[in-house]
Amino acid sequence: MSIQKVTEQDSLYENLENFSTTELVNSIHNEDKKICSSIHKVLPFITNLVDALVSKLSSGGRLFYLGAGTSGRLGVLDATECPPTFGTPNWKVNGIIAGGTDALHQSVEHAEDSKTQAWKDLCNKKINKKDFVIGIAASGTTPYVVEGLKSCNKYGILTGCICCNHNTPLAKSSKFPIEAVVGPEFITGSTRMKAGSAQKMILNMITTSAMVKLGHIIGNKMIDMQTNNNKLKERAIRIIGESLSISEGRAAELFKQNGSIRNAIQNHQIK
Repeated sequence: MSIQKVTEQDSLYENLENFSTTELVNSIHNEDKKICSSIHKVLPFITNLVDALVSKLSSGGRLFYLGAGTSGRLGVLDATECPPTFGTPNWKVNGIIAGGTDALHQSVEHAEDSKTQAWKDLCNKKINKKDFVIGIAASGTTPYVVEGLKSCNKYGILTGCICCNHNTPLAKSSKFPIEAVVGPEFITGSTRMKAGSAQKMILNMITTSAMVKLGHIIGNKMIDMQTNNNKLKERAIRIIGESLSISEGRAAELFKQNGSIRNAIQNHQIK
């Protein structure tokens, strides 16, 4: 029995080619307003997933995102942003996309239809029971993602998912499912729009909340962020100065002496 995919339902708007630019922009914006209310309904599920994830990460485990197309790219993006934002090692959060790195730039034909490749990709990363795997698929039916999570379950690896339909195979294959149903897309079936935005917002919640709980944020400051350009070095000095209530000059000295925000704050406080 096939599921009814809200993500594939016909747009609420007709004859888009006749819309003025103002009408197009306003209509897209009106649809985007629906995203937050849809996410609000699944906040308890996001909370449960984050708590389970933190338990794994704090015990030396890793987070893997598994996706195809837009969903896969969003997972790779979130994983890529964790080291510079939170100072995590590159191995801690990983994005795996059907079709490999080529799929980041172009569509890789039939990659998402494979029922075996996701598990092979995870095994190449030496996946194990310490890790946590989150499948991302707007439809909730993508074979690459669904079968990947089924294999994880078979081998005792904890799983979660983010999708935008109800009662999907992906959700049924996840220990911690998140189903944010945002309704039909402005352009019928174009899940890079509302569904993609919802997925990105949920990914932000997951990694940000987890990293706060893991101690990478003090107060509201990124004390473990990487400082590999002038803008970020200036931000680091501001964070040190504000955190210790010292002058910018003194903060710059501490940053130069200690090489990182965390070390500068901790070493100064010890003295």
